Formats: sequence, structure tokens, C-alpha cells
Amino acid sequence: MTAARLVPVVALICVMALSACANTVRGVGRDINATADAVEDSID
Repeated sequence: MTAARLVPVVALICVMALSACANTVRGVGRDINATADAVEDSID
């Protein structure tokens, strides 16, 4: 495989990996927020 064909493939893989990480981080943030809300509700 030549470099001219390899660069777009590698770039596409990197973009897909980064977008998957963004969704995961957003999901973790929502989970933490839901846990904090549940703890707050149980205290009241």
C-alpha cells in the first residue's frame, strides 16, 4: 500500500476512534450526574 492510499485510511480510523471516545466521555458524564442526583434525592 502506498503512502498516498495509507494516509486517508489512517486519518479515517483516527477520526472514528476519537468520535467513539467523545461519546464515551459524554456517557460517563451523564452517569456521574445521574448518580449525584440519586444521592441528592436519597438525602432529602
